[in-house]
Amino acid sequence: MKKVILINGIIGGFIVSALMVLATLYFKSTGDFENGMIYGYASMILAFIFIFVGIKSYRDKYNSGLISFGKAFKIGLLIALITSTFYVVTWLFEYFYVFTDFAEIYAKETLAKAKESGATAAELAKKTAEIAKFNEMYKNPFFNALITYTEILPVGLVVSLISAFFLKKK
Repeated sequence: MKKVILINGIIGGFIVSALMVLATLYFKSTGDFENGMIYGYASMILAFIFIFVGIKSYRDKYNSGLISFGKAFKIGLLIALITSTFYVVTWLFEYFYVFTDFAEIYAKETLAKAKESGATAAELAKKTAEIAKFNEMYKNPFFNALITYTEILPVGLVVSLISAFFLKKK
């Protein structure tokens, strides 16, 4: 079981990390952040295909074609944790060493969108203060990692639940 979890978690981790690096290079060079979330979550889903692959592989090759929902979910969750950890470590490296102006660029984009949507001066001032407070907390690597886990791990949990449901066989 460990081998299946490690192999699929590492493959998923390499996929999500490589796609994150490519997306970061693209966004940094073009300044186009409009579809960043779409690219990010698409790369997560692509990487989390290996949750399904890992559960199916374990069920078919090592468990005589049988697996309970609980066991399948456990395998999926562990693969999701490994993949998510690759994502978090990659982001921490990028944030602190490559994309060091991310917070400022993101703040500028967020405020520009608020201004375009007709926010008042008071609303913009409040938003600016909120962003400044968040950016200060985001400089802490531990807080940064926690926030980054909240981006990817819920997707992995959902994929694990769906995969466990469809692959369970008693």
